[in-house]
Amino acid sequence: MEKNIQQNPTLKRQLNPMHVWAIAFGCIIGWGSFINPGKKFLPNSGVAGTAIAMALGALVMMIIAFSYTYMVPKYPKAGGEFTFTKACFGKTTAYICGWFLVAAYLTNVPMNSTAIGLIVDGLDGSTDILKFGFHYQIAGFDVWLGEILLACGILILFGFLNILGVKKAGIVQTILAGLLAVSVLTLTIAALVSGKASFDNVEPIWGFDKSAAVEAATNGAYTSIDEFAHSGAMGISSAILATFAIAPWAFVGFDTIPQAAEEFKFSYKKVSLIMMVAILFGCFVYTANNTIAAAALKNWPELIVESSSTPWLLLEAAKRLLGVPGMVLVGVAVSCAVLSGIMGFYLASSRLMYSMSRDGYLPEFFGKIDEKHGTPRNAMLFCILVSLAGPILGREALGWFVDMSAIGASIGYFFTCAAALVTMKRFKDGSAFLKIMAVVGVVFSLAFMVLQLVPIPGLSGVHFSTESYLMLVVWILLGVVFYFAQRKKMAGNTL
Repeated sequence: MEKNIQQNPTLKRQLNPMHVWAIAFGCIIGWGSFINPGKKFLPNSGVAGTAIAMALGALVMMIIAFSYTYMVPKYPKAGGEFTFTKACFGKTTAYICGWFLVAAYLTNVPMNSTAIGLIVDGLDGSTDILKFGFHYQIAGFDVWLGEILLACGILILFGFLNILGVKKAGIVQTILAGLLAVSVLTLTIAALVSGKASFDNVEPIWGFDKSAAVEAATNGAYTSIDEFAHSGAMGISSAILATFAIAPWAFVGFDTIPQAAEEFKFSYKKVSLIMMVAILFGCFVYTANNTIAAAALKNWPELIVESSSTPWLLLEAAKRLLGVPGMVLVGVAVSCAVLSGIMGFYLASSRLMYSMSRDGYLPEFFGKIDEKHGTPRNAMLFCILVSLAGPILGREALGWFVDMSAIGASIGYFFTCAAALVTMKRFKDGSAFLKIMAVVGVVFSLAFMVLQLVPIPGLSGVHFSTESYLMLVVWILLGVVFYFAQRKKMAGNTL
């Protein structure tokens, strides 16, 4: 018998298409799109490798999105992939999907919060404004009380804004997403017309071996970045795959749309267009940020090799292009990206946990709806509490969160595409095109998981780091504990 924790109150239908697009786009573009040109994209893949990887990633996400747009009208309930999987594959499989999706969504909130201190320091032109109170080091990075307090304050503020109603959250999200898109477009136009950016600066276009270059520089043997540049078929393939492998993380966000399905006040037929536009906007921002950072900075490889921490290349590029106004433009863009990411993933995480709780997969505590505001209050409070770990762990944890989000998203994509195939067979509908798209989506989802989890000789910068593997093991063990605590209460296939 289907478990229903609470008949009333329920989630409120207050989201229009623009709100939902803003949630998806705001989730796709976070802090990573602004810091990763210096941390991952340019060293691992260069301008060409990153552009190709992002274009391929966007194409694959659009293929996978066809399965989502087919499944949402069939199961228009909060929970998205978890709901699809439960209807098609049963309890245990649904739990596995839901548990990893929680990791995919929830890790993005603290990941974005770790950027807040760097934004303030970078725009202020100082490295001291937030460096007060006690401090400590994690993975060689200093964490200060001032940074923790600011980031935690914003996490709490936006968490409670989500509790106060989905319509209010949707309006704020739309404003933030709009400012983000306009800011990046303006910076792109400035790079094209200012005459200060040049494609002559983008070498090495396929990136370079950062570890070898840093080691050589440390030993005084570094002479030219060319000797470490990726070249040849294997080097170029590795460069592209290094970024393509994290496409599930890069584009995670379009798949948050089904999480709010019970709160749409428009036809589900519009979901397809909203998803596609959000993915295309995301691809543009990732590619534009990375290309601008390299084209405006002739010495970007040296900045990466010589910096003791991850250099904020896009900020330096904007400063070169437009001076202080350029820095302000990046500040607006990255602030909106961070805040919209926090807002959007808070919404997705809390709705997923609410749905899992409503069906008995998580404790009843997470399924309570705020009587006044119609939002999953307790699930949201839990998300706030977990997210406060981000500022405490510091910015070097960014890569660990990226990996956890990527594997969780890949699992969600896999089960959605597989569920679409089962549902088309069950209902005897769906075109040949949709079936092909679902099969291709299954194949790519599996490929993403292999690239992320299995070290492949010759493909550097692709698979998990040691810390990411440890976080994955801890998450799996926690999931096992919750599973055995809740399995007798889990609702099965509802058809």
